[in-house]
Amino acid sequence: MRALRLVTYFSGPTIAVGLIGCTVGPDYQSPEIREESRRPAQNGEGVPSQTVQGAVDITWWKSFRDVELSSLVERLAAQNLDLKTAAERVIQSVAQRRIAASQGLPHIDGQSLNTYNRQSPNGPISLFVPTPGASPDYALFHDGLTSSWQLDLFGRVRRAVEAADANALAAVENRHGVALAAVAELAQSYVQLRGIQDRLGIARRNLRLAEENVELVNNRFRNGVATTLDMAQARAQQATIAATVPPLRAREAELINVIGLLLGEAPRALEAELRRPRIIPRAPRKVPVGLPGTSVRRRPDVREAEARLHEATAQTGVAVANFYPDVTLNGAAAVESLHLGNLFTPTSAAFAVGPSFSIPIFEGGRLRGALALSEARQRETAIFFQETVLRAWKEVDDALTNYREAQRRRVDIARSVTENQSALQAARQRYSEGATNFLDVTATQAQLLQSENDLSDSDTQIAAGLVNLYRALGGGWEIADSAYGANGVSARNRARQ
Repeated sequence: MRALRLVTYFSGPTIAVGLIGCTVGPDYQSPEIREESRRPAQNGEGVPSQTVQGAVDITWWKSFRDVELSSLVERLAAQNLDLKTAAERVIQSVAQRRIAASQGLPHIDGQSLNTYNRQSPNGPISLFVPTPGASPDYALFHDGLTSSWQLDLFGRVRRAVEAADANALAAVENRHGVALAAVAELAQSYVQLRGIQDRLGIARRNLRLAEENVELVNNRFRNGVATTLDMAQARAQQATIAATVPPLRAREAELINVIGLLLGEAPRALEAELRRPRIIPRAPRKVPVGLPGTSVRRRPDVREAEARLHEATAQTGVAVANFYPDVTLNGAAAVESLHLGNLFTPTSAAFAVGPSFSIPIFEGGRLRGALALSEARQRETAIFFQETVLRAWKEVDDALTNYREAQRRRVDIARSVTENQSALQAARQRYSEGATNFLDVTATQAQLLQSENDLSDSDTQIAAGLVNLYRALGGGWEIADSAYGANGVSARNRARQ
């Protein structure tokens, strides 16, 4: 019988040594992305800014050559609250990875016990039976260490660590996505702000022109040439143009507050800095848009979706490993005595060592249900990855098309502004000579105001379209790494510390 116990005792570590390194469950393979053939990147003739193949500019906002915009982006990297929140999620994921990795390492606990006890004569028989007439009271002193080490024969812990690594990488890519969205929103808000300020300038210029028209009509009215209708039309035009200014000023204040919120500033904190009008940022002559097959891969949402797929695959491996036995090496060493004086003598030493086995025999379908759930989540994550890639291709193609067509539209609007300026000059000249009524002047100026507003909106749309294009291409999230100095590799390295 003793021989049988010896065989059982030593066979556990022997089997463990033979099976360490075995990892059950599916191994993750990065999915291949075959990008569909894209139309030529060149915008074609008639547009000032052309898209070309080449490495995406990760600091694309500098291509606008706007010092204020570059300064705002630099501050955004350090001050944006959403970005700080995403950075904290990275730290949380690293901590979760450290917790998962600790399951595969030896655990050692210390114990120290000093109790005063009284034995009940009416209680069950215990290991301590006092002699007749002796006191039932006694003290017990115990100091020792206990240890355990799960051998992870079938890779349950290793799969859990793999899933935690993928989760940490997904958190990093999520932070990249937050950074990309924040930079794009800041740039678009800044472009819209400059567009609104440009429209304010247009409104004020036309308002001065309308005031000159009122003065012109008033002079002719005093000379008995103009009619009351002409006077009413001139004043109505002046009031109509003046009424466009308050909504524009309100929108200007709103956009300044939007930029302030992105930078973690209080309302109106940036008013003094941004109130001074600047020109709408101009697109560069050449816009690199990346190479087919690589532009989508650099997008944070695609990379996060792939990391989530890796995590789901590893979690399936954990569910498979739960079907296999667990072997844990246990040990304990202590000194124990009823008297403090001989607590640390050799005769007070106690120890225990040996493996423990946990074999799932009947779980009522729990393990099969957990495996089916993990496999379904893995398939769902794979579908979401495919959808993310398709959405990325769509956004890139839409952004390229919108950017090209916005520039072509501007060419026609600019021609319309030039013609309306000439028409207004001619109409005012003909009215001053008495060759036409004031209604022609009013109508022509209204057309000029509309075309100038359209031109301003077009310039804003082109700049915002370029920002949207770079957002679709996944350029600009690197500010997160520059501000916080974290990436997937360093996160995993810190998790191991």
